[in-house]
Amino acid sequence: MSQYNTKEPWESLHGISVVVRNNDVNGALRVLKKKIQREGIMKDLADREHFTKKSTKRRMKHKAAVIRERKKQQEIMKSL
Repeated sequence: MSQYNTKEPWESLHGISVVVRNNDVNGALRVLKKKIQREGIMKDLADREHFTKKSTKRRMKHKAAVIRERKKQQEIMKSL
């Protein structure tokens, strides 16, 4: 689930839906993709596609934290 409460009250009962206005299917598709990304549905599907050991998940989580910290340090150094 997303950390933000972006669901409408009726979406929790019926799932994600998008209203197509003025026959703009491309715009509605773009909105749908954003909603799916916010909810993390595609990430969940990718995670469930193959089994990943706990040790591998922990290693990937640590690696992502190191990358985030390095990026934060680089931004601090640029601002000085």
